[in-house]
Amino acid sequence: MNAAWMQLVLAAQDLLGYAKELTLSGDLAKAKPQTLRYRLLHQAGRLARSGRRTRLRLARHWPWAEDLAAACRRLDALPLPAG
Repeated sequence: MNAAWMQLVLAAQDLLGYAKELTLSGDLAKAKPQTLRYRLLHQAGRLARSGRRTRLRLARHWPWAEDLAAACRRLDALPLPAG
């Protein structure tokens, strides 16, 4: 059970590192995982679907809302691998 937990933790760490490399810029690109958790992952967002579009709704007063929205735009713009 401990080995499975360790594998999950390592996978989560890898995913956070890859997401940081691909989508963040400026100070957040150099930030430690604790800072990313506080600034980005603790933000409550809501996915709103209308027609064929899906939008991410974030609180406007949150200081890092624009950084998270920019990261989502960069992630959306990445090409999908050919399968």
